[in-house]
Amino acid sequence: MIVIEGRIFLNGELTKGAIGIEDGKIAEIKKVLKGDRNIDLGDRIILPGAIDPHVHFRDPGLTHKEDFTSGSSSALHGGVTCVLDMPNTRPAVTDIRTLNEKKNIIKGRSFTDHGSFAALTTKCDPAALAEKVCGFKLFMGSTTGEILMNDDIEIQRMMYSVSQTGKRISVHAEDNNMISGGEEKNNRDHLRNRPVTAEYNAISRLSRYKGMKLNICHITDARSAELALSLGFTTEVTTHHLFFADSISESAEFKVNPPLRDNRTRDDLFKAFLNDKITMFGSDHAPHSPDEKKRSYNDAPAGIPGTGTYMPIMMDLVKKGNMNLSRIVRMASAAPADTFSINKGKIEKGYDADLAIYDMRLSKKIKAKNLHSKCNYTPYEGWDAIFPDIVLIRGNMILKDGELCGEPIGADIFE
Repeated sequence: MIVIEGRIFLNGELTKGAIGIEDGKIAEIKKVLKGDRNIDLGDRIILPGAIDPHVHFRDPGLTHKEDFTSGSSSALHGGVTCVLDMPNTRPAVTDIRTLNEKKNIIKGRSFTDHGSFAALTTKCDPAALAEKVCGFKLFMGSTTGEILMNDDIEIQRMMYSVSQTGKRISVHAEDNNMISGGEEKNNRDHLRNRPVTAEYNAISRLSRYKGMKLNICHITDARSAELALSLGFTTEVTTHHLFFADSISESAEFKVNPPLRDNRTRDDLFKAFLNDKITMFGSDHAPHSPDEKKRSYNDAPAGIPGTGTYMPIMMDLVKKGNMNLSRIVRMASAAPADTFSINKGKIEKGYDADLAIYDMRLSKKIKAKNLHSKCNYTPYEGWDAIFPDIVLIRGNMILKDGELCGEPIGADIFE
């Protein structure tokens, strides 16, 4: 038995103790444990690894932007030990053939454990896919890939089919009927074309499915979050929607779907976050090549990278006393694990020994060149952050002193 000793996040607080690990699982948690090997971490903080329920690792078909090796490496360095990857790759994951092809392509190439979504289309057969996916993705608003589904009759048919499988549906909730295609020169134009009312209206249209297992991705509006909560839906929030407004820059690096909102909407969203009205973090890590982002705003693709930065940013805010650690751990680890029925996200006996260990003295500036992503840019350049210096996946130390020390052992948890 391997024993990890330090300040463990247990029952909402930090407690000095020891974690015993056997066969990749947490076997014991006590004040003192004797193992075959004891690792004393001193005053370092031991957290459950974060679970990012929303990444676009672009594999297969778009690997000039990112691939599973680079994306999972970026996630790992940011304290993420499991990712759920979106289906709008090339080809899009819409059936058992494209799902199996994707699984074969990424097998043995991930530094984090992982699961895959399948996209809901008119020809999708949820029953055939359910056992091999973490969930299904419904795109009510146009985005990368030809997998839009915004017809209420088709949505109703798919809702019934997926409900029979017990899986959750993650929704890109922008009503495509309210999205316009006018020319764009900056974030304000993009917001004009994809207004916040498109988000609220999409969720309103889903109100007939109250109590079903629906997850609203990248929520941007407090009113939308309140509505989703009242319907029993879970919600995700990104750091870019929490921290940035449409006035931040004229650069296409900040172009994203749904758009950055105005200052008032952003401020209200942040208040909803602080008042525990949002379920979990989801980075919506959506990298593009630097050349693509340097195009004119109108021609540049939408998407912001973030899987490697959201936990380090939050941990620095915890250190500064501006963020509650218990909320961060719940939204980064426990909530996504519970939402998608994953045996991770908690330091409890029987759970996977996925651990991210932080030395709170090691604050540093974020630099895109150090984030291990192919896209090599970040909107958080120069921000203060605390990155984990040790990360374990199923008891295996993959990161030590902030550097890779292990192989890409990430497993598909839905095989």
